[in-house]
Order: sequence, then C-alpha cells, then structure tokens
Amino acid sequence: MSNRTKFPYALLFAVILACAGMLFAQGNSDRTLFVNGKASGTVVQIGGRSYVDIDTVAQIMNGSVTVEPSRVLLTIAGRAAGTNVSAAAAPPVQEGLSKDFARAAIGELAEMREWRGAVGTILTYNGPVAGTWPQDYHDRVNADLDQAAVSATTAADQDALQLLRNQFANLAQWSSDVVTTRQTMNATNTVSPNVVQNDSMLAKISDCSRFLSSMLVSGAFADNSNCH
Repeated sequence: MSNRTKFPYALLFAVILACAGMLFAQGNSDRTLFVNGKASGTVVQIGGRSYVDIDTVAQIMNGSVTVEPSRVLLTIAGRAAGTNVSAAAAPPVQEGLSKDFARAAIGELAEMREWRGAVGTILTYNGPVAGTWPQDYHDRVNADLDQAAVSATTAADQDALQLLRNQFANLAQWSSDVVTTRQTMNATNTVSPNVVQNDSMLAKISDCSRFLSSMLVSGAFADNSNCH
C-alpha cells in the first residue's frame, strides 16, 4: 500500500521537472537579431516560429508604426502606398541605342549615300537631269525614315533619330539645289571640274554620314555639329 502511494507522487514530481525544463528551454530560446552585422533587436521563438517586435521591424526599415483600434499600420519610408512587388521589381529603362533602331538607321544611311552618289554623279560628269529619279529618291528615303522612327524606343534612339532627320533635311536641300541648278543651265554655262571638292554642303553631309555610321555601330548616342 505504501509503495502504491509513493508512485503517484513520484510521477507528479517528474511531470513538474519536465515542465520546468520546457519553460527553461523556452526562456533561453531568444536570440539577438543582427542586420548587416549590427545588433538590431531580439528574435523570440514560440511554437517553432521566430518572431520580431514590429517596432524593431519599423526601425530596421526606416519606417513607422501606427496602432489603431482595429489594425496596425506599418509604413516603410521611400515606398508609396499601394506599391506592389511587381512594380518595385520592374526592369530598368533601357539606355543606349536599341538594336532594332540601329539596324533600321544603318539601312537608312545606306539609302542616303546612294541618293547622294546619284546626285553627285551629275555634278562630277556635268550630266543632265532627266526623269523623276531625284524625287523618287527623296520619297523613298523619307518613307524609310518614318519606318526607322517606329523603331526608336529609347531616349538615345530619339536623339539619334533627330540627327538622322537633320541629315535627311540637309541632303534633300542639297539635292534640290543641285537639280534646280542643272535644270536651269544653258549652253553657255559650264560646271567647274572641282565643283564636288569645293561643295561645302556636300562635305558636311559626307562628314555627318561617317559620324552617324560610327555612332550607330557603337550603340551609344553622341552628337556632332555636322549633323545640324
């Protein structure tokens, strides 16, 4: 009878020791939180999960906590209300010349050189202007310039496109002047054999063309006075 009485007490004592051990273990489960090597708060483990005080979170994130009757508001500095994760992670705006625009612009320059060469030929060889080919060149190059503009998607593309438009305008004006002069010449007028070498506008157009070709291949926008 005496042994039976002692057994429940021994069992009760063992349960108390186990509970005390659990409480002691929980009391020592807290850990110090380090952010970038700096102690920033305490991490408490409850039920296998880790918890950090919300004021500590606000301090780490340079934010603030507002406690209301039915909710707690955590405001993070530098992020507007309603900003979602996908918007915050949006890819940066592309810089430099896009490949599609550069490809279209290089093709446009090639057509401008062909146009310039055709007009230059009548200067070099004192040839007549027959047919509508000068206007045909103008219209085709202008249409392709509009197509190149569709490919301009970056700020650098837009800046380069403006230089390309300037080049087209200068080339169109030069071509018109040459064609008009040739059409109004009579038998008593001759063209100097050095007219091409002495043509300052043609030199400017040629220099701009070389510059634009180099710039487009590099992929980075640059400016040049010959393209204005």
